[in-house]
Amino acid sequence: MTTYVGIDIAKEVHWVCAIDVAGAVLLNRKLLNSPEDLLRLTDELRQLPAPVRVGIDVLGGIAALAQAVLLDGGFALVHVPGLAVNRARQGTVGGESKSDPRDARVIADQVRTRADLRVVSAETELDIELRLLVSRRHDLTTDQTRRLARMHDLLVGIFPELEHALDLTSKTALTLLARYVTPEELRSAGDAGIAAQLGPLARRSFGRELIEVALRCAERQRIAVPGQTLTARLIKELAVEALSCIVRLKALDSEIEQRLALHPDAALILSLPGMGAILTAEFIAQAGSIARFKSADSLAAAAGLAPILKQSGKTRWLKRPSGGSKGLKRVFYQSAFASLRCADSKAFYARKRQEGKRHHQALIALARRRVNVLWAMLHNRQPFIASLTHSS
Repeated sequence: MTTYVGIDIAKEVHWVCAIDVAGAVLLNRKLLNSPEDLLRLTDELRQLPAPVRVGIDVLGGIAALAQAVLLDGGFALVHVPGLAVNRARQGTVGGESKSDPRDARVIADQVRTRADLRVVSAETELDIELRLLVSRRHDLTTDQTRRLARMHDLLVGIFPELEHALDLTSKTALTLLARYVTPEELRSAGDAGIAAQLGPLARRSFGRELIEVALRCAERQRIAVPGQTLTARLIKELAVEALSCIVRLKALDSEIEQRLALHPDAALILSLPGMGAILTAEFIAQAGSIARFKSADSLAAAAGLAPILKQSGKTRWLKRPSGGSKGLKRVFYQSAFASLRCADSKAFYARKRQEGKRHHQALIALARRRVNVLWAMLHNRQPFIASLTHSS
């Protein structure tokens, strides 16, 4: 006789509900997110009919402690996605009513009735560190994108010609703007002053070109725009922050590469064309162990790359999925685009284009194909073999 347990995860207080195979409630109480109460729960679960199967609706973060205690206690743990919980609750009587006890009961029912829920396994220290580093890198790149957009917006208001000429993603342009922004500042600094600011970058061909362009723009704009002094100061501050972010990102990338060198799956994933170090780390952070996915189709569904069948009567069609992990989907899409330099991927993409698919559709098809290849590589513990991509 099996016991099915649902835990609705929250920041401070979870709710746990346990039911038997007939749906009768065996345990129903609030659960503090503390070591003492979680350990008390494991003792209570051991008193219930075995085996005990536990479902949670959140992974990591606020669920990390509960997840670790339950796995350490030897319980079978599965993930019930929040969307599945919401849809299942809405299908019950009074489904619009939401509460933690109700959601915990719904999770328990999902564990009881579904055999396709993904198993949650204990993560290694290396997996956790990679996920944390990837998350931090995502935060920094998001902040950097917003910072550079703000710099473009400020610079175009006082010096539009220079804004059009500069690539703010380059370290050279940011180094220039960290000190010289307005036309007057550039003219006063002259060739020698700007070269001194750029340092070794000024001796490179792109550095010399930047100096010439900046001075040319400064000579053409002789009008001082109202508010340009404060605007220039803000741009300089943002440029300094952007340069600091570039240094931090470089250090993070180095940390990620060091940990990938120790990961058992990294070498296999890196052997697939288009999967660089960062995308490999993002895949490991998003997907976890490949054992979570029983097939390539399961991995594709998790990434939102498996077409959804719609059928009603005699009408039948496939549509693009709206769910799935956006992070996983991005990894496969970006790596598919990067792999177009590979002959096999390029040929596959060209064949899909000849079939009438648009660029985006052809890339999605290539990404879906690469899911099959990557899953097979990890499942069979074999590096990439080019012939795997020859069929459509």
